Amino acid sequence: MKKLLCILTLLLLGLCFGNPARAQFREEAFSQSYNDDQASEKDSTDVMFSFKEFFGGVAHKNTLKPGTMAFGSALFPGTGQIYNRDYWKLPIVYAGLAGGLAGGFYFKNHDDAKSSRLCFALAGLTYWGMALDEVICYDAEFPSAGKATLYSILVPGLGQIYNGEAWKLPIYWGGLMGSIHFYSLNRTNYERFRRIYKEATGENASSYSGPIQAETALYYRNLYRRYRDYSVLAIAAFYLLQVIDANVFAYMHDFNIGDDITMSVNPTVLTPDNSYAFSPGQSAVGMSLGIRF
Repeated sequence: MKKLLCILTLLLLGLCFGNPARAQFREEAFSQSYNDDQASEKDSTDVMFSFKEFFGGVAHKNTLKPGTMAFGSALFPGTGQIYNRDYWKLPIVYAGLAGGLAGGFYFKNHDDAKSSRLCFALAGLTYWGMALDEVICYDAEFPSAGKATLYSILVPGLGQIYNGEAWKLPIYWGGLMGSIHFYSLNRTNYERFRRIYKEATGENASSYSGPIQAETALYYRNLYRRYRDYSVLAIAAFYLLQVIDANVFAYMHDFNIGDDITMSVNPTVLTPDNSYAFSPGQSAVGMSLGIRF
């Protein structure tokens, strides 16, 4: 408490008797551009995806980031396996995709809905397996935030396993499974009361003799529809949360904070040592904050 009073006293004295206690900055200090390197603009986050960079990586002329490889492979299936030099997997990928799609459209044209769905499911499973395989085979030093993020996108919770945090799986999987359960329950009840409301207000409403009135059915229909939508939002929230968690903790995997954390606050006089930022001859009284960790 005494130290704080001393600091405040010194600041007050400096403000009252110091040489104009304010730091006046030149106007140019706020308009100066400190990044005049034109070449660095190519590496900015404004360029989210470059086809030139991607196909250069597929041709093994440069190294691709996991996200660039995954996005490019999503547009051009099989290129991830080419980048990883797993050429023998290409016939499996293309056979699964082409066979599944061809079979799906064939059976659809012949009114065989069940076989058509199975074929389309095979094509989708092949596509998903292709994406997971290229991420697994991607050569990157551990921990890779890109791999962790893609793992969680493809298989919820897999990014946490990759980061060595499998204890989080019950949290995210419990949230996802619970949200999916409530979605199914609310959707079932919504469909039920919607059907009852249609029967009670439709063309044959005069013959309706159910125990639930139209007004009651309408109320519960809207109620369960709202609960169903909330369940969808909960599913999306848990899914996005585990993706963000995998990304952030992969980045912070090597971040270590020791027990030796100190902070000191002391009065100081700001002396202009930069002729560009400060007006000549001006100084200011302030406080310095030092943190050691």
